[in-house]
Amino acid sequence: MASVSKLSASTFASSATSFSRSSQQQQPPMCCVVPRKRIVIFENPISSSKLSVRARQRTTGSLVVRCSQTDGNGSSVKRTTLHDLYEKEGQSPWYDNLCRPVTDLIPLIESGVRGVTSNPAIFQKAISTSSAYNDQFRELVQSGKDIESAYWELVVKDIQDACKLFESIYDETDGGDGYVSVEVSPRLADDTENTIEAAKWLHQWVNRSNVYIKIPATAACIPSIKEVISLGISVNVTLIFSLARYEAVIDAYLDGLEASGLSDLSRVTSVASFFVSRVDTLVDKMLEKIGTPEALDLRGKAANAQAGLAYQLYQKKFSGPRWEALVKKGAKKQRLLWASTSVKNPAYPDTLYVAPLIGPDTVSTMPDQALLAFIDHGSVARTIDSNVSEAEGIYSALEKLGIDWSFVGTQLELEGVDSFKKSFDSLLDSLQEKANSLKLVSL
Repeated sequence: MASVSKLSASTFASSATSFSRSSQQQQPPMCCVVPRKRIVIFENPISSSKLSVRARQRTTGSLVVRCSQTDGNGSSVKRTTLHDLYEKEGQSPWYDNLCRPVTDLIPLIESGVRGVTSNPAIFQKAISTSSAYNDQFRELVQSGKDIESAYWELVVKDIQDACKLFESIYDETDGGDGYVSVEVSPRLADDTENTIEAAKWLHQWVNRSNVYIKIPATAACIPSIKEVISLGISVNVTLIFSLARYEAVIDAYLDGLEASGLSDLSRVTSVASFFVSRVDTLVDKMLEKIGTPEALDLRGKAANAQAGLAYQLYQKKFSGPRWEALVKKGAKKQRLLWASTSVKNPAYPDTLYVAPLIGPDTVSTMPDQALLAFIDHGSVARTIDSNVSEAEGIYSALEKLGIDWSFVGTQLELEGVDSFKKSFDSLLDSLQEKANSLKLVSL
């Protein structure tokens, strides 16, 4: 049988959960997930802009469910800013992390998290640093599984278990939320046909209605996305770094829906994961190299400006006669998902890639840092299109300074694919070492 990588794809660290009630308050307090410690540091690293947040507030410590209240009918009510984000502004907060035990996700679900994303780097960290996988890994290798096959067994179990936790959200929203994403092998990023086969294989193996198969938005995989969608498989398109590639992703989704033989398209859904913070990481370096006051003033603004224009493109593409014809067959919009929302530059506000990107029919997937920060001091208001002209101005100003958006997108895509490949290979190496140390297999 061919190797798994050819056919396939390719923390939230256990947090203590405590429940307490305050008898000194006049009214029962609202239940929320909060950080144990909070350090507030006010800085002004970038000039005023509606596309940015000026005050940096750092949050440390793990999340705990602190308290609960009764709504008067005897039922427990638990609310955080994540609930407001979804209910008031129509944006779905997802969690960008996964590890064992997946039951650690329960407090987050209660706090408003509505889905989970994973990637090779997340599993590399989870499996290589946790002993929770040892028993299953031992059994797999003893049964004759090779290292890569064992890896996929570990991953699929986590994905299936997480899907079960989010199943009720999926059902309640009629397939609108409650998804868990798992990525095909990063080794297939330049392989159209094997990406299709990997997606089919992984979808069949996981066998959950609320699983998203992640496929990278590389040039080679755009046709893969169309084909997989046409087969009725829901897809999370990842590693999108430019407007041009994003438009190609939308077209692949629409082409796939149109090519599908399904009479009811309502169960074929997709998100387009548009990466944010990494854009600023690269563009800021280019601006600092230019070094003029005008260039330096644009640091920390490129990512959100481009994201704002992506939302405009989303609204344009999912309207008009072509889209309306698909809607009649039950088609759902491919929602924009903001990925890479953690702040890479410590001088920037810790909600910089969450707060300015709030808008209806979108998803924000947040790793620990961003999730902690937004729950602690995030504000909920529609911001994604609050100043489109400013976003256009920033985008154009960067072009005039010599920033080549095509180069930025291509470079970040190469770095993203390479990073996931390294994480994948590193994890397989560490699993091989673990097997050797346990004297389960010989080289």
